[in-house]
Amino acid sequence: MFPMNTPPPPVGVPPAAVPAIPNFQCPARPNHGSEGRHILLRANHFQVRMPKGVIHHYDISISPDKCPRRVNREIIETMVLSYSQKIFAGQKPVFDGRKNLYSRDPLPIGREKVELEVTLPGEGKDRVFKVAIKWVAQVSLFALEEALEGRTHQIPFEAIQALDVVMRHLPSMTYTPVGRSFFSPPVDYDHPLGGGREVWFGFHQSVRPSQWKMMLNIDVSATAFYKSQPVIEFMCEVLDIQNIQEQRRPLTDSQRVKFTKEIKGLKVEITHCGTMKRKYRVCNVTRRPAQTQSFPLQLESGQTVECTVAKYFLERYKMKLQFPHLPCLQVGQEQKHTYLPLEVCNIVGGQRCIKKLTDMQTSTMIKATARSAPDREREINNLVRKADFNRDPHLQLFGVSVNYRMTDVQGRVLAPPKIQYGGRVS
Repeated sequence: MFPMNTPPPPVGVPPAAVPAIPNFQCPARPNHGSEGRHILLRANHFQVRMPKGVIHHYDISISPDKCPRRVNREIIETMVLSYSQKIFAGQKPVFDGRKNLYSRDPLPIGREKVELEVTLPGEGKDRVFKVAIKWVAQVSLFALEEALEGRTHQIPFEAIQALDVVMRHLPSMTYTPVGRSFFSPPVDYDHPLGGGREVWFGFHQSVRPSQWKMMLNIDVSATAFYKSQPVIEFMCEVLDIQNIQEQRRPLTDSQRVKFTKEIKGLKVEITHCGTMKRKYRVCNVTRRPAQTQSFPLQLESGQTVECTVAKYFLERYKMKLQFPHLPCLQVGQEQKHTYLPLEVCNIVGGQRCIKKLTDMQTSTMIKATARSAPDREREINNLVRKADFNRDPHLQLFGVSVNYRMTDVQGRVLAPPKIQYGGRVS
């Protein structure tokens, strides 16, 4: 039997970059145990039925690079739709968000590198990307089948990686991926952690080789996300302000430092431009309030004058600030002097909290996620039904299907050991 905790190589690393894996000889099982009382157990592993033949592997290079995986997936999805007739007719390739793309049948581009232009619509202006595709290799699923059935002792990790990308493609587009887990915003539950954070529940998913068959490991998971809410409310949670209407003075230095520490690096979206919800990343919080914080404003005549944020919003948007005594968020690049009043900003949803939780938040998280074995089994089964893998058009095209029943395994309850203490055995 293959070791169940052997991970596939990192998804997104080209095969050439993956170090050579030495041949691993599985030691033969010496015997089958017989001690103890036999019981039936259910494992949160679901059998995956694999296709025959080969999968075609392509290397992807996106320029400009260093985009988040979410944007890379959006680029590739747009590319497949834009060139559906010319290149991807009838194909539903899967992508790992970095470098690797797999298709069930070969694409009509041969083995030469092909460059395609992809345009993503933007809020201000469209963004244009160059995508280079190059054939890398055929991934043999026969080699994986041979290994699973014990006819060869070398595990073809490239085939496991390809299947893993196939299984994760649609969930990565549908949910918020974090590591090997997928999360979605709270529905029908509410687990606030305080400080503008809340618990999101999701599921962990990975493809694993086992004896005779491939398995899909599914488990419940939870992590902390920032709540999608107005920045004013976020500030109140962070600073323990019960009623914002009673906060009629500017923040103290200690309050501002604490607030800056929590909001710096987060994405916010503006609310004062109608349907255009432009997003920015916070780089700082101003020392001065909106009524005195100024910036260089260029007039139509070409002259540059100093203008306060409060005055600018009054003249430009006919908006009198409710909280001119509160600081502004500085967004984008620091040298560009882009300031936004707190009251026109919302925290963008779906941002995972990577900062350390407080002891109280950790305790709340543990209480919210504690589950008995029957409850955990029920939740995992609900997750599998909700994911509905067999309706995934990508899995259908690749010929992959999942058995929605947990795997039954035989277990044994061993007698408790005897303890010798002070010359007496109990």
